[in-house]
Amino acid sequence: MSLLKWALIFFVISLIAGFFGFSGVSAATAGIAKILFYIFLVIFLIILVLALVAV
Repeated sequence: MSLLKWALIFFVISLIAGFFGFSGVSAATAGIAKILFYIFLVIFLIILVLALVAV
């Protein structure tokens, strides 16, 4: 859950930075949020498959 929380935090920072006109900061934080979300998604799917195989 920690990865998802950090992805959401970086996404909110990206939105706020974009609103105030800091496009470079906004793009960087959006990229970090995307990477964290995809890492979370991969870990979630691996754990889901392992749990289904164990049953």
